[in-house]
Amino acid sequence: MADLRPVMFTVPGEPVGKGRPRIGRVGAHARMFTPAKTANYEGLIAHSGQQAMAGRALFEGPVLVELDIALSIPQSMSKKRKSLALAGGLYPTKKPDMDNVIKAIYDGLNGVVWKDDVQVVKAVVGKRYGETPGVRVKVVPLLEGEQ
Repeated sequence: MADLRPVMFTVPGEPVGKGRPRIGRVGAHARMFTPAKTANYEGLIAHSGQQAMAGRALFEGPVLVELDIALSIPQSMSKKRKSLALAGGLYPTKKPDMDNVIKAIYDGLNGVVWKDDVQVVKAVVGKRYGETPGVRVKVVPLLEGEQ
């Protein structure tokens, strides 16, 4: 029987959105590549996921993903606004876009926690300011027929 325990871990550091693929030339041929910043962040995600999996088999069925994206508070914010931001009274409407962070997380976990991100059938995601930037990740395997 498959291990149905959830996997939880934190990806430390400022969240990075998935960058658009770039095109480079190799001789007469054009080649697409992932920007270095995105590739490095996806590597950090994969490393964090591997440590949390601790040798467990990849999830093969549908999964629920919960992401808590915490961005650092801008230095330019007043003390009053910083307190308000930490209390959840201010929302971060700045980059990175939430959907791009989600894509980077999902791509970083392909072949590490699950076989492919097509297995994600439910997601609960939030973006907020936090004292410590990072992304808390929880992946819960679902049984077929489960609500």
